[in-house]
Amino acid sequence: QVHLGESGGGLVQAGGSLRLSCATSGSILSRNDMGWYRQAPGQQRELVAAITRGGSTKYTDSVKGRFTISRDNAKNTVYLQMNSLKPEDTAVYYCNTDPWYGVSWGLGTQVTVSS
Repeated sequence: QVHLGESGGGLVQAGGSLRLSCATSGSILSRNDMGWYRQAPGQQRELVAAITRGGSTKYTDSVKGRFTISRDNAKNTVYLQMNSLKPEDTAVYYCNTDPWYGVSWGLGTQVTVSS
């Protein structure tokens, strides 16, 4: 059974930074492209950043130039470095495969950005 465990969220002022981590189990990381998703209250979950097995990355327009996704296959971990945070980045952040094909979601990590 695959487990995804997100951590690193918190409360930060606008302009601040956070680094999220996603610990994975099994071979999910080595077999899949991975993504960071977020879900704000009352909104649908959206993909904000993704990284292929080969290391290519893509970002949604609203986070380009501010967020950086990376992966460490040896540590079975995916990271999301978030800089220049804005109040609109406030959400619960999750990691999962990209595209999502049914792997159970973790609990996520809350990111709150105050103005």
